[in-house]
Amino acid sequence: MKRVKFVAALAGTVLALTACGTSDDSASTTTGPTAENAEAITVFAAASLKATFTELGTQFESAHPGTTVEFNFAGSSDLVAQITQGAPADVFASADTANMDKAVTAGAVSGEPENFATNTLTIVTEPGNPKGITSFADLARPGLNVVVCAPQVPCGNATARLETATGVDITPVSEESSVTDVLGKVTSGQADAGLVYVTDATTAGDKVTALPFPESADAVNTYPIALLEDSRNPELASKFVGYITGDEARVVFAEAGFGAP
Repeated sequence: MKRVKFVAALAGTVLALTACGTSDDSASTTTGPTAENAEAITVFAAASLKATFTELGTQFESAHPGTTVEFNFAGSSDLVAQITQGAPADVFASADTANMDKAVTAGAVSGEPENFATNTLTIVTEPGNPKGITSFADLARPGLNVVVCAPQVPCGNATARLETATGVDITPVSEESSVTDVLGKVTSGQADAGLVYVTDATTAGDKVTALPFPESADAVNTYPIALLEDSRNPELASKFVGYITGDEARVVFAEAGFGAP
């Protein structure tokens, strides 16, 4: 499992273990907080939150000196599976309420989840939109290589809801396990178009052309966050949840293109 680790800076000198009266050569010095004061949490978060949570994690560490926030970013359905199978985690942030409900039903969540943002889908194409896509219905055109998220993933569930609402039947060339994988297929030229969140299109910048479509308003995804029952550091994890649902974080989400919960 790939993790991105953000470690708060530590001023001062790390004392050698021999100064503490030990001769254990297998021990190593810390590169983050000292062992006595170390506080760390692991946050499992939807792939579409990577940019914003990376920024907010750094801000949280700065506001709480001596803390470390580790992230595991993946599709929400994959994260639920990992959590229910015993993967160590303190906080779960999902890209939809359905996967959070699965975690709640499994008894993995402590307390009530809190909604902190919303997101909608947009079409992304290669820069300049060479295939001339102008609408959601165009994604069903024969010969067009379209990539979407798998149905169990929040962005895939939203795509399915849009197909049902509009009567448009997309035949994708692949169904990906996360929204970032869909974006990657388009930016690498492996697909003509894909359906991703507005926030992912914003992050991609000029690597794609984003094509908003009015029907997207019929499939808004709400993002909840929760403290996990088996958290090893519930006090710090609760503070992180409070930070994500607070006013300072909401500014970051708005700048990234997320809507209010």
